[in-house]
Amino acid sequence: MRAGSDPGWKGDSHPRQEGPVDLRLAGPALAAWATAALVLDAPLAWSLGAAGVCLVVGVALLRVGSARYRAPVAAVLLCVAASAVSAGLHGADVRRGPVPEVARRFGTVAVEVELTGDPWLSRPRVRGDRAAPVGVLARGEVRRVGEEGEGGGEGALTRSPVLLVVDADVPAPGVRGGGPGARAGWLRLLPSTRLRLTGRLAPPTTTGDRTAAVLRVRSWPPPDIASAPSTWQRLAGRLRAGLREATEDLRPDARALLPGLVVGDTSRITPDLDDAFKATDLAHTLAVSGSNLTILLALLIGPPGMAGLAERRGIAPVLGLSLRTTALLAGALTLAFVIVCRPDPSVLRAAACGAVALLALATGRRRSLVPALATAVLLLVLYDPWLSRSYGFVLSVLATGALLLLAPRWSEALLRRGMPARLAEGLAAAAAAQAACAPVVAVLSARVSLVAVPCNLLVELAVAPATVLGFAALAAAPLSMPSAKALAWCAGWPAGWIATVARTGAAQPGAGVDWPGSWPGALLLATVTVALVLLGRRLIRHPWWCGALALLLLLVVVRPAPLTRAVTGWPPPGWRFVMCDVGQGDATVLSAGPGPGTAVVVDAGPDPAPVDRCLRELGITRIPLVVLTHFHADHVGGLSGVLRGRSVAAIETTGFAEPPDQADSVRREAAIHHIPLTTAAAGEERRVGPLTWRVLWPQADAPSAPDGPNDASITLLVRTAGLRLLLLGDLEPPAQGELLRTPEAADLARVDVLKVAHHGSAYQDPGLLHLTAPRLALISCGTGNPYGHPAPSTVTALRSTGATVLRTDRDGALALTGAGGPRGGMKVMRD
Repeated sequence: MRAGSDPGWKGDSHPRQEGPVDLRLAGPALAAWATAALVLDAPLAWSLGAAGVCLVVGVALLRVGSARYRAPVAAVLLCVAASAVSAGLHGADVRRGPVPEVARRFGTVAVEVELTGDPWLSRPRVRGDRAAPVGVLARGEVRRVGEEGEGGGEGALTRSPVLLVVDADVPAPGVRGGGPGARAGWLRLLPSTRLRLTGRLAPPTTTGDRTAAVLRVRSWPPPDIASAPSTWQRLAGRLRAGLREATEDLRPDARALLPGLVVGDTSRITPDLDDAFKATDLAHTLAVSGSNLTILLALLIGPPGMAGLAERRGIAPVLGLSLRTTALLAGALTLAFVIVCRPDPSVLRAAACGAVALLALATGRRRSLVPALATAVLLLVLYDPWLSRSYGFVLSVLATGALLLLAPRWSEALLRRGMPARLAEGLAAAAAAQAACAPVVAVLSARVSLVAVPCNLLVELAVAPATVLGFAALAAAPLSMPSAKALAWCAGWPAGWIATVARTGAAQPGAGVDWPGSWPGALLLATVTVALVLLGRRLIRHPWWCGALALLLLLVVVRPAPLTRAVTGWPPPGWRFVMCDVGQGDATVLSAGPGPGTAVVVDAGPDPAPVDRCLRELGITRIPLVVLTHFHADHVGGLSGVLRGRSVAAIETTGFAEPPDQADSVRREAAIHHIPLTTAAAGEERRVGPLTWRVLWPQADAPSAPDGPNDASITLLVRTAGLRLLLLGDLEPPAQGELLRTPEAADLARVDVLKVAHHGSAYQDPGLLHLTAPRLALISCGTGNPYGHPAPSTVTALRSTGATVLRTDRDGALALTGAGGPRGGMKVMRD
């Protein structure tokens, strides 16, 4: 009736129809949030005292004072008091008991611990020339603790949250021996499982976390199961396992992504896919979020504002369900969502945000959503004060608030300029969430994504079908696996699209820019964002300016090679050799022609991202051969970055397969990408286009076995455009001396370029340096590395031979151009 009598009426759900935003609960919620974050580390007596003062003052204000201000101020003080009590008790609970005390003494104990979350694999990390072994991490609560050697039923009762660290050699309960089988056994354990084990306690490595200690599990006596998981967790485990089985035959990216998108199971997510999602700010799709629940509720209830109308839509009216029954079913669906996705803080946070969306769907009244969000924040902080220090909680609240407050207004502004409704809504939502969350993301990653908004916009249409079909496969798996596989196959297409968008966005040369990873940096980014929003309000009135700026941003992101070379001069035209800046490691590129995108790569550095970025800047798409001089992690750890999106014909390695874990990792990468592996042999000569090289080391008939991987490094004498380059890998003095006694030693006299062995360490053979007498000596090393590379003595010795010494830690990536010979001119350019 009102719509007919008022021509200006825009509908109940219109963002501007209901007057100003109701912010009355925002102040108390924010005050409780800040109080919890500050009080968690404070002594309990101080927290209770502060709470008492706030309580007394708040109650007094309700009786006296200005009628206009006393209720809001009293509400803030009462919420602060409640938050101080809750946070003080939670903080004291973590600090009390025998576990923190034993952790301060790094004591070894026998414990009974209950898992509170799914175990996960630690991410491989390169430390020096070694890769830290991949172990299993898990959250748990110590329920009983005793001295080492005590039986499982003895010891003091307690309830202390710990982080379990399980090394690769620790057998899983019910699994004999360590290794991959043990890791798989640990990863199959469900939350609420109780374990008896022995381990060493240590203080937590980070502050502000709900962790009383770190428990490094020992292999003897072997851990065993004290009690099985709860019925609900076993049910949830079977459903999750069914989803994994249903997705087993999908393409790799969809197989990895779909369980994460549906129930937060990221066990199959590879490091390179995880990096791609982080680089494009799509990581929220890999975690359980309120949007997952919102999609399911929308499928049940229908569009916003129609839940209470006779013409309401969704599955519920089709099934003939009443509004009350629909509400009960929505509540049951929310409970099932929490159980299957695990009732940990992140899932409870997602359920609360989903409940806010449920209110929007049920009422269609946006004015009530901000108080609902504030209420959700207040209740969550009082229930679990540790959320106040959670970056995930901050991002969830900021994103939800932006979608409620900013997105509708931005969408309306775009609609007024003639943009299609669906595009306007999607673009406004992606831009609002990015604007609100970018400062916090910058603190975490020290980087700002320039592709986040278009990538989020491109995946928006795929998230809903992937989620709905994924949940359908989850529900069908216990009843009919063929049906579940069919549903998973259908869900695999939108999931694969999401992964493709993430990989494509992350692969752009200008996908992100470095930014100070600190709170002052976040404040600066927030200021820049506000300035851009204010500028955008003016620019939106001028379509030509908007188009020009969009084109400029596209060029900055894509960075076409000719344009980049014209602006920055990198990479220089006609480059022959490039030493990439990959930190403390080695990665070199040799131009192999005939086209500009073909090169031979020698070593891959410690991490995939730097070498991938270097090859993208050089425009390398085809690699006839990757040479891995030896298997230390600072030379092979970035192999997946070399292989990413490029055609690689073969990988050549040394025959000395040490360390074995890194050698196995190389073999796995080669097998995954179907790339043949070959072994280098001294005397081998090859040619690719204008590039030729000969393998000088290792010698098959060397008088003694290599003294470690460094002395087994493949050594190459390379010729290109009349230039002679000697690449020594990490050869140390024993092998360098042997190299001097080989027949090929005469060819090493006065080379043009020397890739100095072992990052310029002090261990060099003076005879080899004087024989080679290079015109240019290049050293690849990381800034501030703990090994003192390059050694001053080595730099001095090289300069004494007349060499110009350049190093990546100070000079960045280095490119060699020109030609050798009497008429050639060799030039070096720095990135």
